[in-house]
Amino acid sequence: MTDSAIDTSTTRLFAWWNIPPGPCLKSLPCRCRQVTKQFASEIQKLSEKLLDLLCENLGLEPGYLKSAFAGSNGPTFGTKVSAYPPCPRPDLVDGLRAHTDAGGIILLFQDDQVSGLQLLKDGEWVDVPPIRHAIVVNIGDQLEVITNGRYKSVMHRVLTRPDGNRMSIASFYNPGADAVIFPAPAFVGGAADEEERAEATYPRFVFEDYMNLYVRHKFEAKEPRFEAMKSAIATA
Repeated sequence: MTDSAIDTSTTRLFAWWNIPPGPCLKSLPCRCRQVTKQFASEIQKLSEKLLDLLCENLGLEPGYLKSAFAGSNGPTFGTKVSAYPPCPRPDLVDGLRAHTDAGGIILLFQDDQVSGLQLLKDGEWVDVPPIRHAIVVNIGDQLEVITNGRYKSVMHRVLTRPDGNRMSIASFYNPGADAVIFPAPAFVGGAADEEERAEATYPRFVFEDYMNLYVRHKFEAKEPRFEAMKSAIATA
């Protein structure tokens, strides 16, 4: 597959933000708006439960990650519905180019019939097969920073298919715009456990500043983004 600069996934059918509330929901019919809000509410609760499970696995106090995302007005949470139409030349056109997600934790409902999602593992692209009613959980750049690299954001892409219209529903639980993101003290020099002590290999930054950089370099490697944030802080 060529490294095409063309994406077909740009057929974004609908997107809305629940936190903070966006204007899209107001345009929906009443019943649809109610169902959409209920869906988003349940996915948000599930996201926060998963964050607490990550805390437990990492040895962090319950609620640490949710608090780290909060900023002054709480986290941001939104959902995007996308369609990937059939493509007669999948060897020339990407569904969605390889990238990591900028935010925190992402919950994805794949199309249960048409495949296409792949993730990069050990230098090889691995298919993520569609499973009916399953939710794919993805880690974003902010969790990599907060965990000081214990969890890594996942490089992933979507392939086009010559037949079959693929749809997906992705919900993003991200830090608040003014949240200050940095490696948890438990994972840097001040850690009580000698084996857990390490240098803070990631920068400290405001999430909105990172997003301003990300939108210009989304389809590039994440490491230069982290280094750019370090340099920006050093020269501030």
